[in-house]
Amino acid sequence: MRYVQIVFSPTGGTLKTANAVTEEWSGSVETVDLTDPNNDFSKYSFDSEDIALIAVPSYGGRVPGTAAERLKKLKGSGVRCTLLCVYGNRAYDDTLVEMEDIAKECGFDVRAAIAAVAEHSIARRYAAGRPDGEDIKKLKEFSKAALNKLRDGNNSTELKLAGNRPYKKASGAGLVPKADKNCVKCGICAQKCPVKAISPEDIGAADAKKCISCMRCINVCPHSARDVSKAMVSAVSLVLKKSCSQRKECELFV
Repeated sequence: MRYVQIVFSPTGGTLKTANAVTEEWSGSVETVDLTDPNNDFSKYSFDSEDIALIAVPSYGGRVPGTAAERLKKLKGSGVRCTLLCVYGNRAYDDTLVEMEDIAKECGFDVRAAIAAVAEHSIARRYAAGRPDGEDIKKLKEFSKAALNKLRDGNNSTELKLAGNRPYKKASGAGLVPKADKNCVKCGICAQKCPVKAISPEDIGAADAKKCISCMRCINVCPHSARDVSKAMVSAVSLVLKKSCSQRKECELFV
């Protein structure tokens, strides 16, 4: 039996949350990094006795398109799994039900699901510092409950997840980071971009047609030399103010 976490986490919040869940399962957990554009996801094989966690952030209430495309290349082989949706304290809308549909299409046996909050990747004032200590404590409790469900070979009851089918229309933030005068053209942003939107030969700006506004290039830059329009971030923050100001808590579905 292997324990596997399949994670799309451009800025680290989803991975931190996933780790809080899976460290309660086993001291040895294999990670499949869905942000790696060079990875051949069709090569992964699973045994029906394995246990998996599939974790993605919610982008506008949906599964990020890039994560969905890469998940669909996996062959679940009947592996029992828990879904983990991470969102920036606004709402996860239809993300969990879309995750469930993709996982089942790939052959995973979905037994449990968790919705958790992490710092918003664009308007970082919202859910700043989360998952925090209170979140981690709750996630560990959820992790044990989910594992009990995963280990019960006879328990395959249908989950009743929050969300709607058909899903809400996908929308993008449309914020494309650019380099500023502090850029030394080290190329780390190009190396780490999940969709290869930054050319090593032209570090300055990302390709707007490829960029998914995941903010990884900002997160990984060692010189703090990339950013998005502050006016646009302020506008996004203002739009989110009403829905993001009140603390939301983790949810478990078993």
